[in-house]
Amino acid sequence: MNTSKYFFQTLIVVIVSGLSFLAFKTFLPKKLFAESKLDSKNVVVDSLLLEAIAEDEGEVTEDSITKTVIDYKVVNGIKFPPETFEEYTGNQYLATFFEKLFQLETKKEGNVRIAYFGDSMTDGDLIVKDFRTYFQEKFGGQGVGFVNITSESASSRSSVTHEFSGNWKTQSYLKVKHPSRAFGVNGHVFFANDTANLAWVKYKATKTRFATELPRPTLFYGSSSNKEGKVFYVAGDTIVKKMTPNNTLNTLTLSEGSLKSIKVNFKQADSIPIYGFNFDDGKGVHVDNFSNRGNSGLPLGSFDINTMRAFHDKLDYDLIVLQYGANVLNYGSLNYSWYEKRMAKVVAHLKECFPGVAILIISTADKSTKYDLEMKTDSAVIPLNAAQKRYAIKSESSFVNMYTLMGGNGSMIQWVEQEPARANKDYTHFNHRGAKEVANLIFTQLNQGYETYKGLRKKRKKQAAPVKKDSVIINKDSVYEE
Repeated sequence: MNTSKYFFQTLIVVIVSGLSFLAFKTFLPKKLFAESKLDSKNVVVDSLLLEAIAEDEGEVTEDSITKTVIDYKVVNGIKFPPETFEEYTGNQYLATFFEKLFQLETKKEGNVRIAYFGDSMTDGDLIVKDFRTYFQEKFGGQGVGFVNITSESASSRSSVTHEFSGNWKTQSYLKVKHPSRAFGVNGHVFFANDTANLAWVKYKATKTRFATELPRPTLFYGSSSNKEGKVFYVAGDTIVKKMTPNNTLNTLTLSEGSLKSIKVNFKQADSIPIYGFNFDDGKGVHVDNFSNRGNSGLPLGSFDINTMRAFHDKLDYDLIVLQYGANVLNYGSLNYSWYEKRMAKVVAHLKECFPGVAILIISTADKSTKYDLEMKTDSAVIPLNAAQKRYAIKSESSFVNMYTLMGGNGSMIQWVEQEPARANKDYTHFNHRGAKEVANLIFTQLNQGYETYKGLRKKRKKQAAPVKKDSVIINKDSVYEE
């Protein structure tokens, strides 16, 4: 057997293959693989995003807004300083929210509620848990807020222990365009339609600061012709309460006090739309986490206006936070005018659903991707960030630039690789340590805006009442409120 012959043939094949690869390399995309691929079971892409991409006509948004100075109008005597596109925060549009905080801080009156919508970045109450704690530490408030009946992240949520039976029927605005009943503010609607077995849900408080109890557990549910529905739970004795699904949105308070845990069983409740439970003490600040893995933010545009206004009447939101972007980066596009245009419509829809509410847009964080065997900031991050800022400005919403706050270009690499790590090896998601830091960055910017608001409020000019002098009406000079 001529081994030398086969050796040289093999060598030639290897050399030719190598040269061929080098020749074709210039025609291959630089971005081949991400550092790690997320478990597909944990990522759901909403159909609205896929449709928006398919309908994209490649229109490029003019960048004239990036060269404009945003000069605000005076609202109730308050006017924040003008801002450029680069430094934009839009704190002017949080004036009503800041005023509610001011009344809460100075007079201990009323309460403030925040709806925090997000994707997998806030899964398991990440970021939101610490964001909530920072606010409650300064302004008061007890409880984790609104919690779903079922949740894909229940097992990973540390702010409340959440268990439920496996026979709940669930519809989500990520998967269903036309639900049998309107979605709740959490983007879900649940049904206990198993007549053979009881559907149940259990909540237990944890050691999380300001959430060591479940204050005033209250069930939220919709309308139905079924008047036989009941819930029962054990609190010393077995307590049975009847459901009365007469209105668009109904509430049933199970205890006026606070509990350590509660297991609620649903009987003969089929066809009644169930939304979830709320836990708050009615004082201070409360933050509801409405996270959905794979959400682009576009499904919020499918909210039913009448149903949302019913939720608003019950919960009285002062601020809506939108933290999206991670699921919009994955499609190889550097033109996000389609996303900008559609999210502007979403914000307009939310303002119609929740009249008077302030809106805060949190941009995409940094994300790293492998280019030529080296991890770098994904090329889509900056274009998406700019698109998010543009629709924030156009929709008169405030803005937190998470990309710059966390360090800008290449920062995700540092968050992943520095010890102790603050982000996961997918170079996209924060771990618990990083989530706490992100929450602090967001809270700090809002708190700085609030402190500026208090200064402007103190110095705002008040027009004095006119004074008669020699039959002529003379206005006094404007004075400052001390």
